[in-house]
Formats: sequence, C-alpha cells, structure tokens
Amino acid sequence: MTDSIIDLRSDTVTRPTPAMLDAMFQARVGDDVYEEDPTVRALEQETAARFGLEAGLFCPSGTMTNQIAIKAHTEPLSEVICEQTSHIYLWEVGGIAFHSGASVALLPGERGRLTAAQVEAAIRPVNVHYPTTSLISLENTHNRGGGSCHELAELEAIAEVARRHRIPLHLDGARIFNALVATGQQATEYGRIFDTISVCLSKGLGAPVGSVLLGSQAFIQKTKRIRKVMGGGMRQAGYLAAAGLYALEHNVERLRDDHRRARQLGSILQAQPYVAEVLPVETNLVIFRLRPDMPAEKFLAYLEQEGVRASSFGPQMIRFVTHLDIDDTMLQRVESVLRHLAS
Repeated sequence: MTDSIIDLRSDTVTRPTPAMLDAMFQARVGDDVYEEDPTVRALEQETAARFGLEAGLFCPSGTMTNQIAIKAHTEPLSEVICEQTSHIYLWEVGGIAFHSGASVALLPGERGRLTAAQVEAAIRPVNVHYPTTSLISLENTHNRGGGSCHELAELEAIAEVARRHRIPLHLDGARIFNALVATGQQATEYGRIFDTISVCLSKGLGAPVGSVLLGSQAFIQKTKRIRKVMGGGMRQAGYLAAAGLYALEHNVERLRDDHRRARQLGSILQAQPYVAEVLPVETNLVIFRLRPDMPAEKFLAYLEQEGVRASSFGPQMIRFVTHLDIDDTMLQRVESVLRHLAS
C-alpha cells in the first residue's frame, strides 16, 4: 500500500480548496428556515439566473432535490417516466414509492438517453386501470451511461411532447455542468426546456455538500414545505452555500481538465489486454468491462494495494471518475499501475 491514495471512486470525494474554505469562513449567515440567510439567497438566485429560471431551493443533496421535485409534481396513483438506469430509480432507495406513492414507467435508453418517440409511447391513456402519467424525468449527464450527454434537439423534442400532453419535465442535473462544458450547450437553453432542474454542487464543482432545485417562483414556494417535512430545513446554511457560490464562479470551466484526463484514462484502458470494453468517454466518467479471466474483485484489490480506488459498477464493470483532486501526476501513476498489471 502506498502512502497517498488516488481516489477515482467518484467526484463526490473532493475536498474544499483553501480558497473555498476561506469563502466559507467569510460567509454572512442567518437562519435559513426563516429565510434570513443572505448567502443561501444569493446561491439560489445565482443558480436560477444561470439557467433562466425564477427561483431556487438549497438542499443538502441531489437525492433530496430530486425527491422533492417528484413529490411536488406527482400524487399517489400517478406515474413517473424515466430511463431504466436513472439515478432517481436505481440509487435513491425507492424514494419515488416511499415519498410520493407513485409508480415508475422504465424505458430502455441508449446509454441512458431517451427519444421523444419513446417518451410519447409511454404516456398512459386515460383509463381507470392505469396510473396517470404525471412527470417525465431525464438525467444529464447520465451516470450509468458513462457520463453520456443528451443532444439538445432531442431534449427539445421531448419537451414538445411533454408540453403537448401537459406533463411537467424534470432534469436530474447532478452533473449538468459537465454536460454544458462538453457540448457547448447553454444553461439558459435548459431553463427553456425543463420545468424543474436539480443542480448538484458537490460533484465536479467540488463543494462539500449541497444541491439546488430550480423552477418557477410558485413551484419553489410549494417545495419549501416538502423540504421541511423531509428534514432538509437548515439553519446557518450560508457557510455551505458560500462553497456553492465559489464553485459556480471558479470550478465550472476547469471541468475540461477532468474530461481530458478521463479521455486519457479511457485510452490507457483500451490498450490493456484484461479490458474487454470501454464505454465512450464524453465527460469525467470512465466505465469499462473486464475480461472474464480478470475477476473484478481481484482487479479492485490490486488497485487498492497500489493506492488506487475505483468503484464496482455491475458484473465485471468498473467505474473511474476524474475530479479536481486528480492531477496529471496522479494520472501517470494510475497508468503505471494499470500497465504493470498486464505485464
């Protein structure tokens, strides 16, 4: 075991930089449940303005912002359309059923991406035997799709279907800034497409905690009571919000470095004889499948012994994630570790 760990498990493992910590220590705060924290207000307003939406709600996590949005958009005996590997379905502890009493219509996407035709075909006709389709939810970038990005034209086509059927459209934007940087799309374009957006600050942007739910003024006012009942009402939360403001100002464009390093990792992995397949690398996620003669448990144990951490992502599937705590020197060390295993 080496002295220093290179942690490629997730971009959630980042720690605040000295400059971010300084911004947190300097924050002006108040009681946010009383809506008296000026730094929280500033973060909510800044995030909403970037996407061209009216208001925001600061919450501890992206799971909470997603589940609050679903609860506010749905009612029991209704249904949410989403891709079958969506985070809201796979990784949020069955929250749709627990919090909202809603059903889920799962669609098979292409690396997590749906088409307008798929979505329209899944909308339920009015029938006493069926749940009512009450929400369409997309994820961009898509985690299980290897950080895949949606084409803007397809998003616009899905939005047209949603509006024609008067069904709200939600975006799980856990890594939305990765998608924007990778594609050159504009945040305001998403504000025109989606009714609500969950924006995570604690992944590639490097804040220690927090997500912001965006929507109309009336919608966000409604969600404040839902956040409260879920235990998400925080007091002097401005210390956390200050980290989010710093992240928005300083850590968006640098995501390009994460994407570059992820592509490098993808190329290194493709050259290894024990790797069967590497999913296309679009952003900062690198998902690959090992050959049968390299058991995933053995591979992960070897990496750990060499001071590199990664995530199991299914049978023989491994995920690497680049982030602001990974630099080029670390990447060289990872390359050496991977090549040594093949020797």
